Amino acid sequence: MRTRGFEVCKGFEDSDITLPIRKTKNSVGYDLEAAEDTVIPSIWKTVFANIKKFLSGDNDYETFKPTLVKTGIKSYFGEDEVLILANRSSNPGKKGLLLANSIGVIECDYYGNPDNDGHLMYAYYNLFPVDTVIKKHDVIGQAFFQNFLIADDDKATGERLGGFGSTDK
Repeated sequence: MRTRGFEVCKGFEDSDITLPIRKTKNSVGYDLEAAEDTVIPSIWKTVFANIKKFLSGDNDYETFKPTLVKTGIKSYFGEDEVLILANRSSNPGKKGLLLANSIGVIECDYYGNPDNDGHLMYAYYNLFPVDTVIKKHDVIGQAFFQNFLIADDDKATGERLGGFGSTDK
């Protein structure tokens, strides 16, 4: 019987995807790799574009949007568990990368959802003054499984209908 693990997402079966592993016996997290080359633009491009608009009287500012880095991976696990996606500790200093959501919280019903098959992705901002290039197979973050607890009076009955941001629909 399967308890928890990782699989390749639909559409990535022939993309040379590496399933996450722990590098040492005492590692907490499973290292996830990029499924494809991705350029993460410097946020300063948007900052300077907005300053230029401001100075010219244009109030139609560009929004700061994180760049999604695909892993080609999905994960299955128990109903009393959560998968946490965390930034790689060296990413801020070496690549200027910060997770837009601080951590990714993945619930068990995200697996196989109709929007994106449960595809695990990292949403990064690049704080460096130049674009950062992530190459396919670069380790981009870690994932770790945890149990969680619910309150005595919990009465949640909703069903997930999609991918990112779908639990509030």
